Amino acid sequence: MLNFFVYILKCSDDSYYVGHTDDLERRLYEHSNDLYESCYVAARKPFKLVFFDTASSRIEVLEAERRIKKWSRKKKEALISGGWENMKGIWRKN
Repeated sequence: MLNFFVYILKCSDDSYYVGHTDDLERRLYEHSNDLYESCYVAARKPFKLVFFDTASSRIEVLEAERRIKKWSRKKKEALISGGWENMKGIWRKN
């Protein structure tokens, strides 16, 4: 079964980048080697993978990516530090 990934990178400027992919290792390689020069991460290297999760469908991870991108920094950091379980109590807050 193919897994899909939603992931968060912490960039050198202390910002977060949220993305999704069907091959996390390949996507990190692409980010590291500027295969997409216009990508947000290209000008903010080095970066660190600080969170990822898997799902069985691209739609699930795309929806998660879109939802997370709208979150405040504080909410993203809560997810990074404790995973989805840590989101209880702040789920509806930005």
